[in-house]
Formats: sequence, C-alpha cells, structure tokens
Amino acid sequence: MDHPTRQSVLFPDLFSKPVHVGFSREPLSSHGGVILLAARDRHLRLTETLAGCLRDRRQAAKVDHALLDQLRQRITSLAIGCPDGNDAAHLREDPMLKLACHRDPIHGPALASQPTLSRFENSVTGGQLLAMGSALAETVLAEQARRRQGRKLRRIVIDLDPTCDPTYGAQQLTLFNGYYDTYCYLPVIVTVSFGWERRKYPVAVVLRSGTAGPLVGTLSVLRRLLALLRKQFGEVPLYLRADSGFAVPAFFDFLEAEGLRYAVSMGSNRVLERLSQGLMHQVRRESAAAGRTITRYGEGVYRSGGWPRERALTYKAEVLVHPDKTDPRDNDRYLVHNLDYRYGPRGAFAFYYGHSDMENIIKELKHDLAVDRTSCSRFLANQFRLLLTLAAYVLLQSVAEATRDRDLFKAQMATLRRRLLTLAVRVSASVRRFCLQFTSHHPWADQWLACARSVGAIPT
Repeated sequence: MDHPTRQSVLFPDLFSKPVHVGFSREPLSSHGGVILLAARDRHLRLTETLAGCLRDRRQAAKVDHALLDQLRQRITSLAIGCPDGNDAAHLREDPMLKLACHRDPIHGPALASQPTLSRFENSVTGGQLLAMGSALAETVLAEQARRRQGRKLRRIVIDLDPTCDPTYGAQQLTLFNGYYDTYCYLPVIVTVSFGWERRKYPVAVVLRSGTAGPLVGTLSVLRRLLALLRKQFGEVPLYLRADSGFAVPAFFDFLEAEGLRYAVSMGSNRVLERLSQGLMHQVRRESAAAGRTITRYGEGVYRSGGWPRERALTYKAEVLVHPDKTDPRDNDRYLVHNLDYRYGPRGAFAFYYGHSDMENIIKELKHDLAVDRTSCSRFLANQFRLLLTLAAYVLLQSVAEATRDRDLFKAQMATLRRRLLTLAVRVSASVRRFCLQFTSHHPWADQWLACARSVGAIPT
C-alpha cells in the first residue's frame, strides 16, 4: 500500500548530515501495549460488567458508539495517560485504541468524539454509579479469591483515606475547606490487603463535598464492602486502619457492631498529652544522654467527652534527633484500637504503620492516572470519572500481577505505562489476522514478551 507523506521538514545543518523528517499515513501508534490491557480486561470481564450496570436510553438506530465501546475508550485513554475528554480528538483514529475497543484498527470507524464522551459521562445516574461501584469491587475481590484458592487467609485489612481534590470551576458541591485552604472535593479511597502482604488493592472511591464529615459516604461504602468480603472469603477476620479524621464515636460504634478489629490514629490534645507526659519526660532524658532518637511505647484507656465509654489507647513517646539539626523534636502519637492484647503497644503501632502505603496509592491515582481531573459541572459525572480511573488502575495492577517479573510486580503505574504500554507499533491487517510490529530496540522488549505470555499470548 502506498503511504504518501503528508508533511515533511528538513534540518539542514543540525548534525553531520541533513535530517529529513516526514509524517506518513501509515497506520502507526505510540500505544502498542494496550493489547495487554485488553487481554486482562477479557480475563476479568471488567468493562463488560461495568457496562452491564448502565442503561442505554438512546434510539438504537441512531447509535454509533455503544456504551461498552465508550467505557473501553475512556478507561484505556486513562491508562495510557490521556485523561482529558479533549484527548479523544487526537486518539479516536488511533489504530491501537480502536483495536482495544474491538474495532478494526485499519478500516473500522473512528471512536467517540469529545462531545459524545461528555454526553456519556453526564448521562449516568446515581443508582447506576452505585451498581458500578459494587460491580468493580466485586470483580477485584473475586479475582483475588481465585488467586488465593487453597491458601488459608489469616486476615483482610481495609484501609481508607481521604484526599484533597482542589477545584477551580463551578462544579456541584465544591466547597471551601479551611484545613486545606482551598475549594475542593474530599474523596475517600478504600483499599484491601490480604494477610501480611503490603500490596493494596483499591476497591472503592467515593466523591464527597469539600466539607464532608468523616462519616459522609464512608459507612455506606463500608457496609457494601463488608458484605462482598464475607461473600467471597467467609469468616476471615477483618481489620481496618484509618487516620485521625475518622476518630469519632459513631465510626467506632459501627466498626465494633460489625465485628471489625481496628486501629485509628488520634490527634493530640491536652488529655492525651497528660497521659503520655511521664513517658515523654523519660524519653527526653534518655535522648539527651544518648544524643540520638529514642522511642518508647505506653498504653492506657481514653474517653473523650462525647464518647459513651472508654476505649483502649496506645501511645508512642519519641524524641527525634537529626544529625544536621541541633534541636531535638518531640513526636508523640496516639492510637485508639481494639486489637488483640498480644499485639502489645509496639505491635499495634507496627500494624497501623501499614496504613502509610495509602499515600503511594493516592500518589499513583493522582499523578499517574489523574483521578483528581474532576472538571465536569455535575457531581455525578465527576463520581463517574473517579470510577473510570479506578477501573484503569485495576487493569494496570492486574497486568503487573499476571507477570512473574518482580520489577514489574512492584512497579508504579507510571513505570508500567512507560515499559509496557508506550510502544511504537506498526499496525496492519489481512483477511485472517491483525499484525502488530514493534521494534526490537525497545529497551524492555523481553519484559514485554514475558508479560504478553503471562496474560495469554502464545509463543510463535
């Protein structure tokens, strides 16, 4: 086939020889690795399940882009680092995105345009979003239950953490938050981890107004999640970790009524400081004598003014000494929990420290997948965007889990995208098959081929 050059330029004296640059009409793409996402999506049936939660109210005879196609287009675009709806103007003719959406990459019709995708995002109802959220969580948990068949689980740990999502327009329910000093949304992200594994699996993200209290949207999503966990894993002990924003009596009452073990951070106050001051004095003396950081742990009971009863409290008395700073710094921390006594004060904090990995999940969702790109005017449309972003994360994480490569298994989303998805590819088609031709100079070609085999490709 002839591929005439549309436009060309010449750098006459940049290097030792002139450099001629041209753009051809040959079907090329920079996103050759999305076929891995398509393979994992087929395995999980994720987009198909999510699309089943939607109802298409359009006239069937006038539909060019099915809801499933639009879901796949948006989720794939998010995974490759193109989160804006406007990106559709440049990507709707991309052969690999068309292939990922089960269209002929060469002769198939173009994908949906930005206006079509915007109408799609704004058409979803609250009930459909609830169904999609439950379906996504159930898909993740079912896959983890399948992977762990035959292995006894000692515990499942739920982590939840809110994050600030600054807003700059007229979005519904964007309000001023004094703590973050900005107009924002305050979504809460929920993950689960299994046994003593550090790896966390995001299962829910709930968009909330900028001034939402700790219980807004939290208890309802936890109820649905607990039901799904017990359905998939039976009577495995359930644990929960959360920061001090959730340290309110109604939250503790809910966790105890549901039979959860928990560890929730507490912000410092005068009552807590009096409780730990004896140990803090001792630690200051030891640190001054040793000239280094000293940490000690203590325990007691605590009852805030609004609490109906006392609860177990563990505290850390610590003085931090930095070699480049002259003044030591107190670092007292407090933890309300109902963990088994065998954990002890140090063990309770060791368990809670696993919550810190939530910052990495949030960083990946924000920086690598733009979960905070909530620029739609409608609140529900922005919640839909969060669910699509979470679906993209699930697919990328599933690709990493399928491979036996330790580096890829531990890699962050941006690294996975760079090594596995962003590959130049020449696309061609015959009567019997589609052909993708990569360059052998791709620095991670061996990793890519190994990953392809692990998600179902057959060596030829």
